[in-house]
This record gives sequence, structure tokens and C-alpha cells, in this order.
Amino acid sequence: MVEKNNFGFAELERWLNERRVTEIECLVPDLTGVARGKILPREKFTEDRGMRLPQVTVAMSVTGEFPEDGPYYDVIDPTDRDMQLRPDPSTVRIVPWAIDPTAQVIHDCFDHEGKLIPYAPRSVLRKVCELYAAEGWNPVVAPELEFYLTARNTDANTPLRPPIGRSGRAETSRQAYSIDAVNEFDPLFEDIYAYCEQMGLNVDTLIHEVGAGQMEINFFHAHPMGLADEVFFFKRTVREAAMRHDMYATFMAKPIAGEPGSAMHIHQSVVDKTGRNIFSKPDGTPSDAFYHYIGGLQRYTPAAMALLAPYVNSYRRLSRFTAAPINIEWGQDNRTVGIRSPISTPEARRLENRVIGADANPYIAMAVTLACGYLGMKNKIKPKDEMKGDAYLTPFALPRGQSDALDLLRKETDLHEVLGKEFVTVYSEIKEIEFDEYMKVISPWEREHLLLHV
Repeated sequence: MVEKNNFGFAELERWLNERRVTEIECLVPDLTGVARGKILPREKFTEDRGMRLPQVTVAMSVTGEFPEDGPYYDVIDPTDRDMQLRPDPSTVRIVPWAIDPTAQVIHDCFDHEGKLIPYAPRSVLRKVCELYAAEGWNPVVAPELEFYLTARNTDANTPLRPPIGRSGRAETSRQAYSIDAVNEFDPLFEDIYAYCEQMGLNVDTLIHEVGAGQMEINFFHAHPMGLADEVFFFKRTVREAAMRHDMYATFMAKPIAGEPGSAMHIHQSVVDKTGRNIFSKPDGTPSDAFYHYIGGLQRYTPAAMALLAPYVNSYRRLSRFTAAPINIEWGQDNRTVGIRSPISTPEARRLENRVIGADANPYIAMAVTLACGYLGMKNKIKPKDEMKGDAYLTPFALPRGQSDALDLLRKETDLHEVLGKEFVTVYSEIKEIEFDEYMKVISPWEREHLLLHV
């Protein structure tokens, strides 16, 4: 990979030639973060410079369904029209696990008039970044992504369990920050780091998180679009590497009962055209923009939860005293709040959104948290006073389930304007489909406690 701004189609062809690539995986991230697309021979990719797919390809539920009527079709043509997909040359990476020399390239989605498809995840993030650019601002983010390693599980009715490590034993207790617990999976992580190096993914620290078999990887700070691409590639890479070591990697928000959930904490700041962090005044104290950004996160995050916690499982993570926030309080170096301000120099002053789940689409998650901050700065929203105690003792300030979250999202028109009305319409309709599918399933809890007692 090379710098985004200097990489066009001529450089792309040279890059492919140097690596003697014979196949191209043409990828499109859909609303769930799944990689859709086609695999093309190199010659076909070079000749076509793009491809076509039905518009609904990026607008399906996690079960592959889509609404058959309603507002969904006010945005997506019911005749199932095609969209034009154009490769972004700067996203090209090698596929490290492929047998033949294979590259992967992320594509953007356009209609036949050349306009971006408004509900495609990359389109939404690009829209928000353009709003920042129009103000002379440049958002900077750094994700921290948690995930679980589990033993292979081919039966959906069987609970997940930790995998067997080098010692021949599975973890039975929590090993937060344990080096030895990470070393149990050295062969896997050696492959992951090797794959990331071949793909040019700028991963930083690897740690063992609180849960049994739970890990966290940190990314270096950069522009949101490039980092969303990297998280998208990284999820795919970790799942592939884990299966090659006879285990699974999952980014479910709450995959194992009784264990902590997995988050995607996103650190965020904003710099001006000169590179100065606008969250700090010249004297090093927090600026009005810093406080207004917090105000925006507090004002709009509850309505944004359907996007930051996208599945019914997501809300199992958000529970009291489980290293996951239940609130929209803010505080310095306070991990019980939803919006944390880490200790830093004035030049590195930033905020950490701790609400977002690991299951969130990285493009949408970054777009949404930046949108909340943008609205806060534009509307000069004042935040609540800093929380200096245990925020877990405060009342719930976030929706408790997907249905409530969708209701809040539909009512928050300010977010519709920033993210795009078409996107919010399509997303909401798809999530209703998912919720209806979920409600058809009878859980073990219901059979255990209701079968003979009610």
C-alpha cells in the first residue's frame, strides 16, 4: 500500500505487475461490514475498471433479507437496478493467504448518473468527512478493536468456549494484560502480524483483554476513511488466520455469557489546515471546540445507538460494571464513562467514544461518532459537567434494546441531515427486518424458565 493521495490507476497497474497478480478480489463493504463483490481475472479487471452489482447488494440484513415494501423502496428501486462499482486504487492490498498471487481492492458504489449510492457505508463516511473539510477541519481517529478467540463451533445451539492454546489447555479464568496468555496463541498472532505487514495495515499494540480468550488490537491514528478500510481488512484477516489455526475469531459484541463484551473504542480529535489540534487553545487548555464536541456526543449518541450497537446481541454488552458504558457522561481518565478524555499533551488532546461495539460497521461507526461531534461544534452544544466519580452508579442513559434505539434514530432529524436521509431510511428498514427475524427464535432462557412455570 502507498499513500492514498498519490496512488492512481497507473500506479495500481504497476503495483499489480510488480507482484505478478493474476486475480483481483473486487470488494464492497455492505451495511453489516461483510465483503461483497466479485473475483475477476487480472486482465478483466484492467479492461473493465469496475463492475456492476444490484443496488440491494449493500443494503441487506445480516441474514441476507431485505424489505419487500415500504420506505425502503423509496430509496432503492424495486426493479433491482444495478450500481456501478469503481475501484479505489489506494485500497489495494495483497491477499496473503491466497495460493495464487491475488490482490483485493475496495470499490465505491455509484448510480448510473455518476452519483455515490447514499446508503453505501463508504459513501456515508465520505459525506461526513466532506462536511468537516468544508469547515477547514480534518478529523483524526484511532480505533481499539476487541475480539474473542473461540474453539471451533459448528452448532449454533452450543455455547462458545475458549480455544486450546499451546499448553493444551483452554483459559478458565480472566487474564487481563497477561503476556503468557497471549503467548498461548503465538503461532496465530505471528500469522496475523505477518498478514498485516504484507497488507500494510498499521496495527500497533496487541493485548489480552479481560475475558477468557479476549484480545485487543490498537491502530495508529490517521484519517477516518483509511482507518475504516484497515479495520474492514483486519476483521477479515483475523477470521481467516484463526480458522487456519483451527479456531474462530469473533467480533460479536457479547459472544459468551458471563464474560465482558467486545468494543471498538474510537479515539478522535480534529486538526485545522495547519495541523493544529483545535481541541486545545494556544495556552494548552481545552478549547470551546473540545467541549462542544463532547456536547454533541452527549446530545446525539443515544439516538445514534442503532448504528453503534447494530444488533440485538449488541445491547447485552451494555450492562453495569462490565467495562462497558451505560451512560453518556464524560470524564478525564475515567473508564466508567461513555466519553473518556485520556491524559495527554495539548497537541494530542482527544476523546474516546467507549460506547461503540466491535460488531459495528467501521465506516458507519466512524461516520456517526464524527457526525455527533460535528453537530456539537456547529451548534455550540454545551456538555454536562465532568463526571469525576463512578458513572456506573448513574441511571441508564442509552436505549436498552434495538427496537427502542431504532425509534430514537427515526426521530433525530439532525442526524438524518448529516448522515443522509436515504441512508437512515434504508438502514432502519433493514434493522426492522433483522429484529423481526430475531423475534421468531425461542431462546433457551424462555424454555428453561417459562416452559413449566407460567
